[in-house]
Amino acid sequence: MNCSVYIMASKRNGTLYTGVTSNLEQRVWQHRNGTFEGFSKEYGTKLLVWYESGEAIEGAIMREKQIKKWNRIWKLRLIESMNPEWRDLGDEILGSNQICPSEAQTSRSGSPPSRG
Repeated sequence: MNCSVYIMASKRNGTLYTGVTSNLEQRVWQHRNGTFEGFSKEYGTKLLVWYESGEAIEGAIMREKQIKKWNRIWKLRLIESMNPEWRDLGDEILGSNQICPSEAQTSRSGSPPSRG
């Protein structure tokens, strides 16, 4: 299973949200479209500005918890080490996909979407 730890932002140097998922493409789409109530929707963290992927969910969860404990300056340095221009990396992840990735899979397979 490919798992990702990621940071979403409202804008450059704006509000940050750190999360973990087993489906980064689907999760980015969900953030962009405000499908979850709560912090991310309230503060408009829709730009994927940093992520790292690995195989084990346990390692991803540990990394997420580690980053959430960091002070803001450390998080900004982490983002800028990978993405100094604060590009929306979600554009690269999603490409031109305008529908939720899980919905696209459902229409092909007939199965309900999974939550990542």
